[in-house]
Amino acid sequence: MKFVFYTHSLVSDWNHGNAHFLRGVMRDLQRRGHDTLALEPQDAWSRVNLVRDQGPAAVEAFHQAFPQHRSQIYSERFDHEAALGDADVVIVHEWTEPQLIERLGRIRRDGAIFTLLFHDTHHRAVSAQGDIAGLALDDYDGVLAFGQTLRERYLRAGWGKSVFTWHEAADDALFRALPDIEKTGDLIWIGNWGDDERSAEIGEFLIRPAKDLKLDTVVRGVRYPDHALDELRKAGVAYGGWIANADVPAAFAHHKATIHIPRRPYVEHLPGIPTIRVFEALACGIPLISAPWNDVEHLFDTGSDYLVAGDCEEMKKRLRDVLSDTDLAASLAAAGLETIKTRHTCRHRVDELLAILARCGTHRVTANLQSREAAE
Repeated sequence: MKFVFYTHSLVSDWNHGNAHFLRGVMRDLQRRGHDTLALEPQDAWSRVNLVRDQGPAAVEAFHQAFPQHRSQIYSERFDHEAALGDADVVIVHEWTEPQLIERLGRIRRDGAIFTLLFHDTHHRAVSAQGDIAGLALDDYDGVLAFGQTLRERYLRAGWGKSVFTWHEAADDALFRALPDIEKTGDLIWIGNWGDDERSAEIGEFLIRPAKDLKLDTVVRGVRYPDHALDELRKAGVAYGGWIANADVPAAFAHHKATIHIPRRPYVEHLPGIPTIRVFEALACGIPLISAPWNDVEHLFDTGSDYLVAGDCEEMKKRLRDVLSDTDLAASLAAAGLETIKTRHTCRHRVDELLAILARCGTHRVTANLQSREAAE
């Protein structure tokens, strides 16, 4: 089948975590013999900032790292009807412009035979409810929500016909342990500063513990204001700026531990939704310590796959334990990696996607799935 993804950007992962997941899903669909295409807007904020920050070489680096992926840029004059003429499944990310979301729904309503799904991987359903409520989703065959609490928001609000939970996951063809790489640092955190959604938490769970313990610490990410960079410098924390997601496994491998600092809207309003960095870190076999978040869906085995620290002092204790106890570090790494391999790879998510399509897909899709299943 042909899968078309309307995404903010496939090429750029500059402050755009959904690109990580989409690349892995497309890779696995291709492995199964499906055709994939990403369509991204001409003025995508993430790609514009990537080129401004890193230059055109960063785009070329994406194509070198992911030569199998096709991405096409569309402008205002783009013929979406023609582009979707042979599509079987169209998945539209929630960052897509509302007018285009509505236009794609009309195409479906007017007789297009593809299955049309809306994909939400953000917290706007709680932080900007009016934006989501104003979207025209009645003509979509289903909604993919990246957590059960987000799915429940859609159901209560009556957004969309059928709503399914579809968590993010690790592309384990890329994210894997690299045991031959020498450890050169203690702690690494890969995360963006963002819109002050976790500013205080970064200070409490990263900067102060790294400073007090005098750890060899590196931070990678973007959108750090000057005052945040000053805080990092005063704490002796090295700031490395943006890192291409393809380079993250090696960066993890050079360090002994990492941390997870969830954004406040997820902690307060959408429990059970971790950042994709949790999946990716555990897939790389690096011990992980997390600031508080409520794993209400039991995605992981808390205390075995990763440790939780309730405040700064507890984070310091957890870091001391992991960095000084090689058996503890090895146990966390092994357990987290096993959980990813068992439940949270992009292969698992494609299995789930195909099962969802069997439930809400058009006749063309369900017939294709049935024939493939019979052949297998």
